[in-house]
Amino acid sequence: MLRKESLIIVLVCVYCVALAQKNNFMKGKAPNSLLCNTEKGICETPNNKSVIISPAEKEFLAVEKPIKVVYFTDPICSSCWGIEPQLRKLKLEYGDLLDIEYRMGGLLPSWDIYNSGDISKPSDVAHHWDEVSVHYDMPIDGDIWLSDPLPSSYPPSIAFKAAELQNHNKALFFLRKIREMVFLERKNICKWEHLAAAANAVGLDTVQLKTDIEGKAKTDFEADLTLGKQLGVRGFPTLLFNDKNGNRLTVYGFRPYEAFEKTIYSLLENAPKKSYNSDLSSLFSYYPTLTKKEFAVLANTTTQEAETLLNQATKEDKLEKLNTKNGAIWSLKIHKKN
Repeated sequence: MLRKESLIIVLVCVYCVALAQKNNFMKGKAPNSLLCNTEKGICETPNNKSVIISPAEKEFLAVEKPIKVVYFTDPICSSCWGIEPQLRKLKLEYGDLLDIEYRMGGLLPSWDIYNSGDISKPSDVAHHWDEVSVHYDMPIDGDIWLSDPLPSSYPPSIAFKAAELQNHNKALFFLRKIREMVFLERKNICKWEHLAAAANAVGLDTVQLKTDIEGKAKTDFEADLTLGKQLGVRGFPTLLFNDKNGNRLTVYGFRPYEAFEKTIYSLLENAPKKSYNSDLSSLFSYYPTLTKKEFAVLANTTTQEAETLLNQATKEDKLEKLNTKNGAIWSLKIHKKN
């Protein structure tokens, strides 16, 4: 008998979650799940070594930059939130070499599909999210599953695809915003009021967003699910690193920064690392919001020192701090002109 904790990990993608087949969704069948290795923080497949890309895949992988990264994720994937510090640093140091494409994986189709055994309702997840927050040292408040639980991760996933139809960069800010909403602010991002607020915050056209959510974005989301199946994606986060010679390396699950860096050098031996300013004002110019873990990784310091610097800047009225029961997030303070 599997332990309850292991089952919850499988469900919520603390380390990974099964990618259900589209046909099974339509028929209402439960998806096949992988049992995550909690010690390694990964859902392993028989072979995660470099593979040769098939001719059918080359069209979607064609890019001008040396390496294309196809990132399968989900707005409510807690381990995807856990790797935000690593991905943010990766973009600063190797962004000139990487073309990162975000694909939605469809983590939670509905609770009816996941109605099995000890995992029968959202409240089964709440306490575990609180535990995962400590593990990743990233603020995650599990009370969302008690106060206003999400029925599915499909609506925010489709909303992201709709945002992409307007502007790729704004779509990434939108994804970050709705993640902050669900992980820190306990907001049900399936609800239009929160999606619209996030869209307004990043400068998206909310009227167009709603039109696309009800139209083309659904088709694009289904295409992501199909692509994930074709590429053998079995959990989240999954990042497929592809070079121009048809080689591929895959990074599964939560990994330290060195693992991402090693993957780049395996495909591009002499990959140049770009330097960046790591002082407080510069980091907040790169990224509008930062947790202490993110600041620590980007500034190459300890989380304790990072928190001290962030709190000091808050006292000096430079930053605003949003506290949650499991951590905080900081943003530049906007001073209104008289």
